[in-house]
Amino acid sequence: MDVAARRLFRQNLEMSRFLLLSRPADCGPIRSIGHLHPSTDQPGACMRSCLSALLLCTLTLFSAAAAAAETLERIRDSGTLKLGYRQDAAPFSFADSEGLPAGYSLALCEVVAKAVRSHLQREDIKVEYVLVTAETRFDAVQSGEIDLLCGASSITLERRKQVDFSLLTFVTGSSVLYRKDGPANFLDLVGQKVGVHGGTTTEEGLIRALQEAGIEAEVVAVESHDEGLRALEAGEVAAYFADRAILAMLGRDAERPENLVLSDRFFSYEPYALALQRGDSDFRLLVDAALARLYRSQEIGRIYQANFGNTQMSDLLRATFTLQALPE
Repeated sequence: MDVAARRLFRQNLEMSRFLLLSRPADCGPIRSIGHLHPSTDQPGACMRSCLSALLLCTLTLFSAAAAAAETLERIRDSGTLKLGYRQDAAPFSFADSEGLPAGYSLALCEVVAKAVRSHLQREDIKVEYVLVTAETRFDAVQSGEIDLLCGASSITLERRKQVDFSLLTFVTGSSVLYRKDGPANFLDLVGQKVGVHGGTTTEEGLIRALQEAGIEAEVVAVESHDEGLRALEAGEVAAYFADRAILAMLGRDAERPENLVLSDRFFSYEPYALALQRGDSDFRLLVDAALARLYRSQEIGRIYQANFGNTQMSDLLRATFTLQALPE
């Protein structure tokens, strides 16, 4: 159940409790359902009170079950699977030169889309791409604005209070992109400006890393990775902090890539996954099954190469796919 469903569930249970406790005093104690016998003095009032409480409990359970099946029913009724994507998280989720959604995570979501059509036996199910930002993406999942978030989203325990996540889709970690004519390592960032995408776990990780190292630097939050790269190339920041896979792509696409240096150091490990509505076990199982089948095939290697080029797949990522290639 999502947050709204859980709130309704709690409210209905409290109302049921109130109805039971406020029944006529001479109804006698309730030991079991078989003991719901009204007294001879007030049979109507007692019976109505008990039956109202039982009916409300039953409706609560049915509403909880309905919430859990919401996504697939919504897709079936609308004929549309809504995939959330970001413009600025290449190579995972971005808009290509023609403005169309593209990236590694989008390719995985297209595999899920095929599984949805097969499960519903509806080849006419369409895919609608919905643009989200780092700040709005999880709210869009929770509200049902999108059915699946296809981006560069790290799993955290705090985020799991709001949404559910699929099997892992990627493993990377935060690192730093420097200018060649600037600081050469993390400790040299004292008194410098360091750019980072705002509203991400990477921003939190940068602040924590600076504090742990005792480095006083100015953290400059930007609205996109492209903006961060422009600030770095213009000398407005001395370094840019992001997940290493994203930094590698930014450095490759920079105007003067020879002027940039990517650090070998990892400051955190970021497990990525697709996000979906919390409590929807049926849809989550469908998504996980589609990913597990993909990981058991050779297709995952082709998807990786198509999006990361000649960048070698890490041993950690290979192990991630192997461990999650679950049997049917």
